[in-house]
This record gives sequence, C-alpha cells and structure tokens, in this order.
Amino acid sequence: MTTTPLPSSLVRTLPGRYYTDPEVFRREQRDVFEAMWFCAVRGADLERPGAFRTVQVGGENVIVTRTRTGALRAFLNICRHRGARLCLEESGEVRRALQCPYHAWTYDLDGRLVAAPGLSKMPDVDRAAYGLVEVALREWLGYAWVCLADEPPSFEEAVRGAAVERLGDPAAIERYGTERLTLGRRETYDVRANWKLIVENFMECYHCATIHPELTDVLPEFTDGYAAQYYVGHGAEFGEGVRGFTVDGSEGFGRLPEVSDGQDRRYYAVTVRPTVFVNLVPDHVILHRMFPMAEDRTVVECDWLYAPEVVASGADLSKSVELFHRVNIQDFAACERTQPAMASRAYRAGGVLVPTEHHIGTFHEWLLGRLGDGLA
Repeated sequence: MTTTPLPSSLVRTLPGRYYTDPEVFRREQRDVFEAMWFCAVRGADLERPGAFRTVQVGGENVIVTRTRTGALRAFLNICRHRGARLCLEESGEVRRALQCPYHAWTYDLDGRLVAAPGLSKMPDVDRAAYGLVEVALREWLGYAWVCLADEPPSFEEAVRGAAVERLGDPAAIERYGTERLTLGRRETYDVRANWKLIVENFMECYHCATIHPELTDVLPEFTDGYAAQYYVGHGAEFGEGVRGFTVDGSEGFGRLPEVSDGQDRRYYAVTVRPTVFVNLVPDHVILHRMFPMAEDRTVVECDWLYAPEVVASGADLSKSVELFHRVNIQDFAACERTQPAMASRAYRAGGVLVPTEHHIGTFHEWLLGRLGDGLA
C-alpha cells in the first residue's frame, strides 16, 4: 500500500495495529490502566460494611470493599499464601472478613491477615506484613478511583485537572453535586471494539448528524460536526422548543440546585483519561466507565444519576434515560463496525482526521507518549 501525502486539512490517525495487536494492549494495561487513576466503582454501591466489588484494572483484578469504619479500601484480589483469587464473585457482601476459598487464609476488611489453619503455631508470621496488597484509592464524584502504581500521579492534576481543562472553571463540575446524586439507571454494554475507538467516538461529533437523530433534535448545533469537547468551556445549547434532555425533548426534572444560570439548557461532555466520560445536563449526570478487557473487547458501564428526591418519588425516568441509551447503542454499533477494519491492509497506516476531529490527535499523541512510542 502506498501512503498518499496528507493535505493540510487532514491529520493522520494511529495505525491500525494499535487497535488489534495484543502486545500493544498488554503495554496499555501496564503503562496506562495500571499506571493511572482508574474509576473502579460507585461508592454508594458498597453501602454497608463488608460489601465488596471486584474490577479488572489492566492485567490485575482489584477488590474494593467498605470497612467497618465506613471507609473504602482497595486491594489486589490475590491471597498472599499461594496466589489464589480471593473473591470469585463480581460483587457481594461478607460479615466480617474475606476468606480465600483454597486454604482459608482470612483477612479483615482492612486487609490484615487475621486467621489461617495452623497460624497460631507460626508465631514468627507478621500478620500485617502478610496482609493483602493495598491499592491507592481516592473518592471523587461519588466514585472510588484506584491506582496500582507504586507512586500514583497527582490526583488533582491527572483527574480533577481534566475537568478544569475541559470546562475552564474548577467549580463548573462541582456545581452538579454528582457525589450527592442517586443512581436512577445503570446499563452495561459489552462492546466488541478496542477502547480507543470508543474514546475517539465520544470526543467527536462529525458522526452525529449521520447516526444520532434524537440527539441532534435536542442539540441541533451538533449537526455542524463540532463536538462540545472541541471548545474549552463550551456547552451545546438545547434547541428552540426543547424543554429537557429527553428522547423527545419533553420536560425533564428540576434543575440541580447548584447548577448556574449559564449552565442551564446546556450539555457538557468531559473525557477523563483513560476510561471515563462525564456528561452534564441541568437535571442529571450520565457517567460512563470503560473496562478494557482485550484488544477487541470493552465493557462499558453507564450510570444515570439524579437528585435523590427524583428517584425516591418513583418518577418515570424512561424518556430521560432513553436518549443517551440510544446514543450509546448507536455509538457502540459504529465502533463494532469499525473494529474489523483496523486489521485491514487499507488501514495499515491509519486513517485521517478532518478539522472538526483534530483534537483527537491530541489524544493519540498522549497515548504514544504513555507508551514511549514515537509518532506513528
């Protein structure tokens, strides 16, 4: 295949192998997912002491649990005895301790080794030293973010900084009070596509007029091809006559109490690298978390979050949820159509980005920097 010289209006994408090569994915596991802050679990899902959830972070499986003092802690899901997986279920609840199903080594909810067959006859074993391997954890927006790095990067810069960089105002995302909202709906999507295709899709709106009729009815400026993320601080404005961020533009719910007048009737989108999308509208927040499972498979968990009184009232959320559920289905189908072509000789050198997509090139440069690769 010959490479056509690029006109100045086009920017080259990553070559196709970055979406199909298992070795590239292994490096991403190590240098991206295991080295950065990763949004693991919604804190309210672990309501009581002993509640836990296991999540895949790069090549490691991690347990996040609620301790008896109410704190969240995270550990590698590995017994310190012979390496068996400690918790086999994705989620659950224990009364007081986590016990390995192989040899019954038992750990309290703070990760300390508290019991094992014959342990009383081994007084030289330091129970703290042979406790579970702890993983750094921070809470933000009501979610537990974990980092497997020995020296985690600054949370303020790497995570909160993404919102500031996109919205141009440190307080802009805080006004939605996401940590105080209640889960109204959760949908899980098993997408047969590389995680980067999903990120790229979310960052641009060149496709919106083609595959998102419901979204462009609510946000007509998206028909021009410019995504909200193209401009710092910009939120796409609801169309004339649109009363809410719903599938038919009908009334939603009351504006969240701290959302400013300038943020009313607008949609904001934030990408928090590597795997989180935050969608902000006046009456609710939609948060996507991606769990890359293989070079061609990504599980996406999407939460719709509302004011507690809205959910408690039993209000019908269907029109509100349905809008972005349709967007998700449309987007993920597009990504799945694209994934097979990444292995084609036609995509060996990559594709191109038109001007409304040029900001995706910054994402590619960032990834290449994380992997230590030169310009592709």
